Amino acid sequence: MWDVLESFYDSVPRPGSRVEDHGELVLFVQAGDGYPFYARPRFPGGRPTADDVLRVRARQRELEVPEAFEWVHETTPDLLGIAAEAGLEVLQAPLMVLDPEKLPEPHPHVRVLDTRTAEVTVVAQLAFSSPGTARGEVGAAERDAALAEAAPMGGRHRYAVADVPGEGVLASGTAQRAGDVVEIAGIGTLPAARRRGLGGAVTAELARDALARGAELVFLSAGSAEIAKVYERVGFRRVGTACIAAPPG
Repeated sequence: MWDVLESFYDSVPRPGSRVEDHGELVLFVQAGDGYPFYARPRFPGGRPTADDVLRVRARQRELEVPEAFEWVHETTPDLLGIAAEAGLEVLQAPLMVLDPEKLPEPHPHVRVLDTRTAEVTVVAQLAFSSPGTARGEVGAAERDAALAEAAPMGGRHRYAVADVPGEGVLASGTAQRAGDVVEIAGIGTLPAARRRGLGGAVTAELARDALARGAELVFLSAGSAEIAKVYERVGFRRVGTACIAAPPG
């Protein structure tokens, strides 16, 4: 499974980026107005040093892109200490894979899309501006105000929304694919609509859609142990740790 995941992580950014090799690290540089990618260990078998990390950080500053690094701890365990030595803070996110037999029944108001609508983008932005699972004040009014200035973005992945009658889109998420592997990411619920199971329902529907389209492995990374509990309830189990590193603050 680790080899499959490493191949996935190496493959997914390539269509939308320019690739630079820096020692044992590969830096994916966004193409045009695309997603601001990260650096990660060379595939296969990269073993980055502290000097590699420092050189890539300097290159990222030169390019004016985020100083961001991602890797799987079980595959590259030494990089955790090296990243800290190089001045980075590391989020250790639960890495989880789907047990298809534990998927819940479909939610009646969740649907899958093949284009990134304005609602997908705006709901995700508002959700991640208030991270966690606690309810908050930001809700439909803030969404509608942001939508008035937003536009559809297109996209090459699969998307899902929880579109509740009378309330509109309250949660959204994305699934990206390489080969037979699908990663679910960007699951977000408007703070005012949390604790209703909508984020989990969006996750489950993206997973169900991936399986129907032939995926053999579906996985995700949870932002915290608390968020991981949401995914456990819809059929995911923890298998490892995804590390996401950036400068302090």
